[in-house]
Amino acid sequence: MACLRLSSPARADIASILRTSGSQHGTAARIRYRGLLTAALRRIADDPQGLSAVDRSELFPGLRSLHVRHSRSQSREAPVAEPVHVIFYRAIEPGLIEIVRVLHERMEPSRHVGSENADKKQR
Repeated sequence: MACLRLSSPARADIASILRTSGSQHGTAARIRYRGLLTAALRRIADDPQGLSAVDRSELFPGLRSLHVRHSRSQSREAPVAEPVHVIFYRAIEPGLIEIVRVLHERMEPSRHVGSENADKKQR
C-alpha cells in the first residue's frame, strides 16, 4: 500500500465538497460522501495502476484519475447514489502518491490540472 500526500488544492477541494454536500444534502449525506472519498483514496493507495484508473498524461506526465463511483462497493458507509467527483493523482516516487485535485466530473480538468497549474502549485 502506497502512502498518500494531498496537495493544498486537493485538501481545499475535499473540504469544499464536504461542506457543499452537508449544506445541500444534510449531515448524513456528507458522512456518506466522506466515506466514499475515503474508500476511493484507499483504492488508489492499494492499486494506483488499477483497471478503473485512467491515464491522464495528456494533462501532466504520469497523471492518472479515478472516478469515485468505482469505489462505491468499498465504502463503509451507506451507498452514495450518484457520485460526481474524479480524483487526479500521480506517483511522486515508489510508494508515494500525490493527490493533485478532486474535481467535479463536469469540470474541465485542463483548466485545473496540468503543467502550468503544477508549476503554480510548486511555487
